[in-house]
Amino acid sequence: MIKADLHIHSNYSDGSDNLEELIQKIQAAKINIFALTDHDSILGCEEMSALVPEGITFIKGIELTCKTDSVKCHILGYNCNPKNKTLNALIEKGKLLRRYKLDTRIEYLKNVHNITLTQEEIDWLYSRRSVVKTHIANILVNRGLASDNLSAMRKYLDACKTGNSRFDGYEAINAIVASGGIPVWAHPLGGEGEEHSSQEEFLAKLEIMKHAGIKGLECYYSRYSKEEIEFLVNCAKENDLYITGGSDYHGTNKDIPLAKLNVSKTPIAAAQLSILNEIISN
Repeated sequence: MIKADLHIHSNYSDGSDNLEELIQKIQAAKINIFALTDHDSILGCEEMSALVPEGITFIKGIELTCKTDSVKCHILGYNCNPKNKTLNALIEKGKLLRRYKLDTRIEYLKNVHNITLTQEEIDWLYSRRSVVKTHIANILVNRGLASDNLSAMRKYLDACKTGNSRFDGYEAINAIVASGGIPVWAHPLGGEGEEHSSQEEFLAKLEIMKHAGIKGLECYYSRYSKEEIEFLVNCAKENDLYITGGSDYHGTNKDIPLAKLNVSKTPIAAAQLSILNEIISN
């Protein structure tokens, strides 16, 4: 069976693995097709291209943190050109948004929880290519203030109001398309640690996302049940949208193994991901 995982993160964003470690684990997991989809960063894709061994298909990707009208969402871009000016301009804009969020969270920890980060910790955060809440949470875990980064985020960071620092969904989708990519709605029923939408809530959001220009749904996902996946696959088919699937692997930063595309860990053949027909044929 040809196996695919189209949602993988490296340490270019909030994954724990560097690219060399990641490719070794992809080989060990016997994954035939994979996409690198770091948060708001496509830097790792150029480097990864040189590391992929013969026999494995690599798809250049990105995951953009967005708000599309009233829908908070993550949008995956597949087959993007890492050198595209429009996409890179958006990424640069995102760096400024993330820096603002980081500064706000550091002040929040100090003022609300009486936790002052050391200069070394702050310097490490500022040195990250794409810093996110997980990085701060890992510092808190290392200090012994929480047992894991999800608990740390819930206890110390989730109540921090940073304002809307997400990309506009229309702008993000246009940038993905401008770079030659295909925009896909990531974990559309809800991602890691989020309450899953009801079918009625999802269908209302889907109309907004379709209007914005998404071309696919991440139907197979590590946190979705068989029933949720069947519902999403049917929605994708009914709306002429590509079907995709990914684990949302983050290494040690999330308890999700590579190529886990459902809660039961049932193997999913790459042939069930219709987007691959479009990507690989091009």
